[in-house]
Amino acid sequence: MKFLQDFDFTNKRVLVRVDFNVPIEEGKVVDDFRIRASLPTINYLLERNAKIILISHLKRPEGREEKYSLYPVANRLSQLLNQPVLFIRDCIGKEVKEKIEKLKGGEIALLENLRFYKEEKNNDENFAKELSSFAEVYINDAFSVSHREHSSIVKIPLYLPSFFGLLFQKEIKVLSKILENPSRPFLVIIGGVKIKTKIKVIKKFLEKADDLILGGALANTVLFAKGIAVGISGIEEDVVDEIKAISITDTKLHLPCDAVVAENSNCPGEVSPIGKIPPDKMILDIGPDSVNLFSNVISDAKTIVWNGPMGFFEKKEFSKGTEGIAKSIAKSNSFSVVGGGETVTFIRKLGLADKFSHICSGGGAMLQFLTEGTLPGIEAIKRGSPRLKSGAAPF
Repeated sequence: MKFLQDFDFTNKRVLVRVDFNVPIEEGKVVDDFRIRASLPTINYLLERNAKIILISHLKRPEGREEKYSLYPVANRLSQLLNQPVLFIRDCIGKEVKEKIEKLKGGEIALLENLRFYKEEKNNDENFAKELSSFAEVYINDAFSVSHREHSSIVKIPLYLPSFFGLLFQKEIKVLSKILENPSRPFLVIIGGVKIKTKIKVIKKFLEKADDLILGGALANTVLFAKGIAVGISGIEEDVVDEIKAISITDTKLHLPCDAVVAENSNCPGEVSPIGKIPPDKMILDIGPDSVNLFSNVISDAKTIVWNGPMGFFEKKEFSKGTEGIAKSIAKSNSFSVVGGGETVTFIRKLGLADKFSHICSGGGAMLQFLTEGTLPGIEAIKRGSPRLKSGAAPF
């Protein structure tokens, strides 16, 4: 691993990839967890009089959409640091470079949303090369998006000496302990949607974990694959055959035994046993018997990893399942790790964040690291900077 403690950042222009993908309402940040998570690295660089250039994405804009500007983030970061943060309303171009060149040691600039340019998600090398031209060194402190092969994650290390930030190091240290030698019983809880993106993870954890709990919308597809009627609940039919190939009768696998159902999310819910879901209703949460069943598994666990809600928790009526799981983990004696923006925001609202052993900054990255032992962002920095080694200067 290449740690920033191994480099002298004094008076250097430092490009720092952070994850400031935070919820914003009416022009203000409403949950600054991810911004606060980046502060140790930023303060480390400030103490060394570095010239800091922060880059991040926000949501999934279609081109340049003002509602997805990082301007509110710059304001919140400035408040947290108690010093000005220069917000530059673009992330590439001559004007951006001119403003960065005027930065003095101990000053910070935040560039505009990387995803205003399709080149970011397309992993475009020229886009990375231009971003690299602003700095002398690169730090990846965005563990939460380092499972994605995006330009700012995997291509910039081709052009600059590159290191892992303090947040990134912390995530790897905690998760490596679980990966290598978790205290057992080891329980994994996966909820949310889009089982297609999580089938590989489910297969891996059926091998690695002692127990695996599935909830949320992705559990609907698994129940359907078992031949259980789920009413009008959304399922991913294109992955049913692949799910059938998984040992879904494995005693390690725990599925809901009842559910809160309704015609839609705007209607009042009622509890129905799994197997007797009315044909005109959809599953919107796990039921009380499922909460009790899962809580018993949780109480026996020594290590717990949780990603994804148990239902449509955005509405209070369908949030009791997720709340029940959160409270059960919080009062357990396990080493507990939770990851994923939705899940983390929910437990913070419940005031339970300090009851978890570790809150991971990224859900998808957490699951991928725990199943594969690495991420594209890790491999990019481990490979070093071949463009530099071959003599091609980045600026």
